Amino acid sequence: MRWGRILLSIVVGLVVLVAIGITATIGWRPIIGPKSRPLTNRTFESTPARLARGQYLTSGIAPCLVCHSDSARSAEMWVPKPGTVGGGQQWVEPEMTWLTIPNISPDKESGAGTWSDDAIARAVREGIGHDGRTLFPMMPYQHFRHMSDEDLASIVVYLRTLAPVHNALPKSKIPFPVNRLINSAPEPLDGPVPAPDLSTPEKRGAYIVTLAVCTDCHTPFDDKNQPIASMAFAGGNTFDIPGKPYVATANLTPSPNGIPYYTEDLFLETIRTGHARGREISDVMPWRFFRNMTDDDLKAVFAYLKTLKPVDHYVDNSLPPTDCPLCGHKHGGGDHNKKAT
Repeated sequence: MRWGRILLSIVVGLVVLVAIGITATIGWRPIIGPKSRPLTNRTFESTPARLARGQYLTSGIAPCLVCHSDSARSAEMWVPKPGTVGGGQQWVEPEMTWLTIPNISPDKESGAGTWSDDAIARAVREGIGHDGRTLFPMMPYQHFRHMSDEDLASIVVYLRTLAPVHNALPKSKIPFPVNRLINSAPEPLDGPVPAPDLSTPEKRGAYIVTLAVCTDCHTPFDDKNQPIASMAFAGGNTFDIPGKPYVATANLTPSPNGIPYYTEDLFLETIRTGHARGREISDVMPWRFFRNMTDDDLKAVFAYLKTLKPVDHYVDNSLPPTDCPLCGHKHGGGDHNKKAT
């Protein structure tokens, strides 16, 4: 009996230690599943204003149809091939061919034709798919959670009007342990999201940049795949897309190694044409998508970028890729940087 009690005490102690360790490190969500809310029966009324706004948002700001169409392999990158709009695709980067971008067209067999309005809304802003699974955070729901209720309604209403695309795709096969760790990402919204403050160009630009997910490309990620907060918009993330030159994102801050020389006119010209003073911009940067913004919205984005904290980070895609001690990536001119102290 005494040895039985001792063994029981040891087992209980180990369980407590494991529980404390899980709580203090990864938390319980990877084990018990994501936070989520039950679906409701809410619907979004279709109005001409919402249709127009939804089309505008998905044509030049929120990259819904850039990702959820066959666009990465198009002749003009990030311009969806005719007949594929909303039909989804397999991701093309070699390290992530396991990722499926689902069909969100109204096709009832292979797309979102049977999904409720609230199922789409929950996926967009909260990261829970129509079937209850956690969406891989490349779907930028952590940014879209700041999308206003009216803009969300406009996008859902517009997606319903797309031509159905019959394109049956497999579910993503997210590798372990990532498939468990991402369960910590979704966060239910507990109330309405109000209209954003657009009272100044800078505030308007901040909202547009959030919906356009600019930071996910232009803020370098650390070895834990978390954005380096001190290097916001300083560039250096790299893309190795088949058929395209290896490229790193630009430093968009007003530092000497960023874009301090840009004027409003040059910024608009660059986004509209893909050229900056005769220098061609890689079309891995989706300028062909963002050029569909109005002048006022592009000017607001530029006004916001001018308010960013300058970050001294040298990125030059005309140079051979070298290890960068500052951001941890391998990009052109990386060896020109010094590790922060």
